Amino acid sequence: MTVKITLPHDNSYEIFIDELNEIYFDRKVVIVTNPTVSGFHLDYLKSKLNAKELSVCIIPDGEEYKHMQTIEDILAHCFTQRLDRKSLLVAFGGGVIGDMTGFAASIYQRGIDFVQIPTTLLSQVDASVGGKTGINNKFGKNLIGAFHQPIAVYIDPSMLKTLPKREFGAGVAEIVKMAVTFNKDFFEWLEQNDLNDEKNIRIAIAKSVQTKADVVSQDEKELGIRAALNYGHTFGHVIENETNYNTYLHGEAVGIGMCMANALAVKIGLMSKDEELRVKNLLEKYDIPTTYKIKDVEDFYEHFFLDKKSLDNKIKFILPIGLGDCKITNEITKNDVIQILKGF
Repeated sequence: MTVKITLPHDNSYEIFIDELNEIYFDRKVVIVTNPTVSGFHLDYLKSKLNAKELSVCIIPDGEEYKHMQTIEDILAHCFTQRLDRKSLLVAFGGGVIGDMTGFAASIYQRGIDFVQIPTTLLSQVDASVGGKTGINNKFGKNLIGAFHQPIAVYIDPSMLKTLPKREFGAGVAEIVKMAVTFNKDFFEWLEQNDLNDEKNIRIAIAKSVQTKADVVSQDEKELGIRAALNYGHTFGHVIENETNYNTYLHGEAVGIGMCMANALAVKIGLMSKDEELRVKNLLEKYDIPTTYKIKDVEDFYEHFFLDKKSLDNKIKFILPIGLGDCKITNEITKNDVIQILKGF
């Protein structure tokens, strides 16, 4: 299956969902990956990828390494290999690899091409599509970065066979996010079908990618509707920051964040208690955490203002309207938010 993202300024590209065919690039190529992914899949990728010159840059595995020093290491590899402006980076891994490789590509010699070959469910359904790149710092998640679209995305679902259960659940959280915000029929399909089935997960990947492609095609730089894809993230990013990015996987934090957003939506009358419970039950079906113990409610609230989506000292929340629709608003009172946070 092929999904196309149509963007202005020659930024359009295709997303291929199938087992990898032979890929050829008539230029220097660097594969950026980590020890875990390379151990499982690097030989397979090398058997499919041909290039003028090919080298591999292996960086540490984990969200805690998503910082500027790792970017420096990627750039140093590029300079050592004498990459030029026609060279190409290949992001081969999960969302962390994709974000960092894309960011490195965006700043190497003022910008070179890169390709996404995502290996985790989360990166296949979400992170690899749309051109968001970046790194974390002490102030928060992805606060340094750039919009830099890949020239292609190759999604091979067969790579998910080596994925740990927790990583799989983290990806499911992003699939649920897509369904709750944009597609009620898809949400009901998810309730009725087991994503551990190989056929079902391919369907879910395709539906998620098509949903995100449609949204990004309308709003590449997140000035409007694309912000809806951050449902669960406003809360989730604070949770990740509070726990130093080493307690929860990104998708797990988003799952908790969706539950917090849902509670807020119920409080202001956008969602019913039954709909809130259905989302919670679907997340828990895949062992995605839905609860979190907030130590300092006021401090948690203040962290919202470091989020990229906050503007003019107002917090932007993405709240579901039932199932299949959502509202982007910065008009939620502090009192309402604090009450919800106290419930956690």
